Amino acid sequence: MNHHDTLTCRPATVDDAPVVTEFSRRCALDSEGLALDPDRVGAGVEAALRDPERGRYYLAESAQEPLGQIMITREWSDWRNAWIWWIQSVYVHPDARRQGVFTALLEYVCDEAARAEAALLRLYVDKDNGRAEKTYLERNFAQAHYRMLERPVDKA
Repeated sequence: MNHHDTLTCRPATVDDAPVVTEFSRRCALDSEGLALDPDRVGAGVEAALRDPERGRYYLAESAQEPLGQIMITREWSDWRNAWIWWIQSVYVHPDARRQGVFTALLEYVCDEAARAEAALLRLYVDKDNGRAEKTYLERNFAQAHYRMLERPVDKA
């Protein structure tokens, strides 16, 4: 199916929580082989949809059918005196892949970031997800000179 002609992007709302939850779960399964708990993801999605400081979701759709999503979280950079926008939870429905859905979402987010005077877009990609990495590199992302480290927060 070709959705490109009628593709639109928009911010997600609380009413979109079920589709965003499903797309986020599919994203984790596709990109990292993780089967996430639907209740936990649903609560996390709804928390972000109710509080944009936690994250902002954008949907691409054709004829009001959701085809893909992208999530943005923000990080303040004192070095730049500007926001860095992190791209997360990117998902395009398998039937709509290679038809411009991600590109439309990325362009939409780039326009939003420019309006918000963000300094740059960042993302991380699973080290074994070469297909996604290639897609990002083709869209002017470059390997950063950082390595990502993480640790759980110890509970007292």
